Amino acid sequence: MEGQRRILDLCVDAGETLLANGAEIYRVQQTMEIIARSYGARSFHVYVLTNGLFASMEDGGAVQSAAVRSTPRVEMNLGRISAVNALSREIVAGRVPLEEAFARLAQIRATRGLPGWLMVSASAFSAACFCYLFGGSAVDAFTALAPGFAVGLFTRALARARTPLNKLVSNMLSAGVVALVSLACVQALGLAGVACSLDKVIIGGIIPLVPGVALTNGIRDVANCDYLSGTIRAIDAVLIAAGIALGVGLVLKGAALLPGVTI
Repeated sequence: MEGQRRILDLCVDAGETLLANGAEIYRVQQTMEIIARSYGARSFHVYVLTNGLFASMEDGGAVQSAAVRSTPRVEMNLGRISAVNALSREIVAGRVPLEEAFARLAQIRATRGLPGWLMVSASAFSAACFCYLFGGSAVDAFTALAPGFAVGLFTRALARARTPLNKLVSNMLSAGVVALVSLACVQALGLAGVACSLDKVIIGGIIPLVPGVALTNGIRDVANCDYLSGTIRAIDAVLIAAGIALGVGLVLKGAALLPGVTI
């Protein structure tokens, strides 16, 4: 009984790690089933949603062990997903004892993400690149560095807040920061006689906020017949997009009412 419970705990910990870091539903469920089967679990059952999972083991029709985990998405770290997948492959090959698997999984869960300065720099660089890809000039791309850098700092500050904001509100505020910084930069360059396209700069700046992973995973979940999880992730992506649109629109509407500001 105790051995079965330890197997269940390992499977749930592995599934929780995958789910919290942005893995697809089918990957979470499949990995948990593979790990349970590799350690000889009896009649393992698991049901996974986008923010929680339910697992149980049965013996002779009687439920021996069960677990429920609520799994909010705190951050996305694809490196942890890759590490759990590698660990599961070694478990299948029979090279990892149960207690060693617990220790290695704890190390994976404690893995830190990329340093903050690198994430902020990547946000600025991606904003400039996407601004250019969407038809902006070299001047527009260079200008987009500023809103990209600003939104990178702002989103990291929101992530460290003790009381996390609602996702719609946080994305609306982040998009507002992009629009505000973009507008300030374009107006400053205009006073200096340098032409700059505001819409291209804003487009580049909001790209780091676009819910690409949520939308992609939603489509993949639907393709794998996980219709409920796919629909939830699609709605999540729509809400994020609505927050971005509201943030940009409110700032531009407010700026248009100010004297001397040309949009």
